[in-house]
Amino acid sequence: MGVQGLTGFVEERGVFFTELRVRDTKLVIDGSSLYHRLCFAPDADFRRGGDYGAFAAAVRDFFGVLRACGVAPFVVLDGGRGAEDRKLPTLRGRAAEQLRAAHGLSRGAGGCLVPLLTREAFVQALGRLGVPFVQCFAEADREIAGLANRWGCPVLSLDSDFCVFDLAGGYCPLSHFQWQSVRAAAGPQGCYVPARCFSAERFCRHFGHLSKGLLPLFAVMNGNDYIGLEALETFFSKVRLPRGCAAGKGGKHLRLQGLLNWLAQFAEPAEAVDNVLKYLKKHQREEIRELLCTSMEDYAPSDVNLEDFFQNGSYECEAARKADVPDWVLDALAKGKLAPFIINALILRSTFLRVQVENMQRPSAHSTALPIRQVIYGLLLRVSRSTEDASSSKQTNEPPIVCEFDRCQKTVKKTFVQAASLPPDFCDDRFPLDKLMEVPMSCRQMLLVETLGVKMSFLEPIPSHLQLPVAVTCYWMRCSEPKVKLNQLKALLLMIVSGELQRITSDPDATVLPAEDDSVAYNEFLKWKEKKLQNNDFDLDAAHSFCQWQCCLQMGLYLNQLLGTPLCEPDLSSRFYTGTLVHRLYQELKSAPPVENLFILSPKMSQLYLVLLNTVES
Repeated sequence: MGVQGLTGFVEERGVFFTELRVRDTKLVIDGSSLYHRLCFAPDADFRRGGDYGAFAAAVRDFFGVLRACGVAPFVVLDGGRGAEDRKLPTLRGRAAEQLRAAHGLSRGAGGCLVPLLTREAFVQALGRLGVPFVQCFAEADREIAGLANRWGCPVLSLDSDFCVFDLAGGYCPLSHFQWQSVRAAAGPQGCYVPARCFSAERFCRHFGHLSKGLLPLFAVMNGNDYIGLEALETFFSKVRLPRGCAAGKGGKHLRLQGLLNWLAQFAEPAEAVDNVLKYLKKHQREEIRELLCTSMEDYAPSDVNLEDFFQNGSYECEAARKADVPDWVLDALAKGKLAPFIINALILRSTFLRVQVENMQRPSAHSTALPIRQVIYGLLLRVSRSTEDASSSKQTNEPPIVCEFDRCQKTVKKTFVQAASLPPDFCDDRFPLDKLMEVPMSCRQMLLVETLGVKMSFLEPIPSHLQLPVAVTCYWMRCSEPKVKLNQLKALLLMIVSGELQRITSDPDATVLPAEDDSVAYNEFLKWKEKKLQNNDFDLDAAHSFCQWQCCLQMGLYLNQLLGTPLCEPDLSSRFYTGTLVHRLYQELKSAPPVENLFILSPKMSQLYLVLLNTVES
């Protein structure tokens, strides 16, 4: 969510903020805002698919600072789009913006684009660090506000909607949270993070003692993620908005300032709504009244008690109950063990596939992973035979359909995809979705590996935490169009081996010291990385191929999670995928093939590389 123009307006006028020293307090963190902020580091490379290890290191550093300052963080993440799907037009607009950014990056322009697996890497990093977090059923804003008010602590976010919520502990924008400039205080109090806190009282005083209770109406009338201005254009074209004392800084915020000054004359929202409706035609009034009142409820306290979740792991949500979400699915979603993609497919039969920096002349990189998604849809949406028999005689046995929003050349288009038919074990009426975890684990594992086109016996020589990525790589080799080049495969496997080498030589949590030859090999690898690249050209076709691999890995992860992780989940928050490295390895393999022997000083890593290569090629 976000109120149009409000962030820029309050940032231009520093008078709405108070200085804050953040220490020795609970802090409720908007997880989506935080991972976007940490992802958009000044030196980040957005063209080559993400460097998840560097991102995870930034996450670790951030929470290390909070711990040093005595701050107890509680991270709250957005879930799905919600059963009513009211943000669909906004999300389509954002998908189009991301597509424009991706196209610009593919042609060498600047810009930012969140790498595909950033959310997954963030959730894994939180788990490794032991940071308490929850993933909500739908948008998290109301639940964040409710938890912060229950504890009387600040909210850390970068979302102007938190200027509208009545927050007892205030709203700290991430843009003013100087966690990289921790300061030590005189005396026994210890260090603190310098921050600024938005003051709703100061904001309201600035507009003639505007009542805080009118801020939700202001947000709705000014336009947010749920409501556009079109419905109220008649009002704005007829009313004379006062400029008041706030109209000093240019014209772009005149309407926003005028609306705030106009609302200040009313004591409470109902009176203001009645006066808005006077400017509209009689036949429109009740519809607009309902729209305004419904939209203002987005700023009312949530019925979900997140304190319960953080104390005893129980996530109760009325909206999820009404949508008939199975208890185990809601529990797994809340604990970050299922992605929002899953809940959107289940209750909306609709998903967004996020664009990457890929070749826009080719089909979307996500098309490679379509058969995996179809199995996910089949598991989520299958109708038991008894239900089919009980329904009308016109009932057909056609598989359910899911609407996917994906890139088609340089536009976002929707396509309708059939769910896959499942093997007999999964069509058994004894095992509907709410009993999926009762299907024997061996059957669930078989469905996963068969979907990826491999046999479990092939994966047995592979370390367990690499079995899923290797199975995905086999699938990618088989299903990608155009075909994966051998040097692209080798670059990918060398990158995975480099992540393994780093993990065993520099993992701060390691209990066993690395072998000397591994340490020597790792130091040689670091020296190689320091060398200046002979050729740093951006190869768009190679980028497209590596994007296809990430799409396959993402859907392989989601299917594995939905089946209760029959294979170990790979750790994205280690140096598992490093886009800049895989591109460099690919370039060097073309011009200097000996780079394939990069890890020859470590017999263990050389052997791992050969096992991975032989498994995939076979």
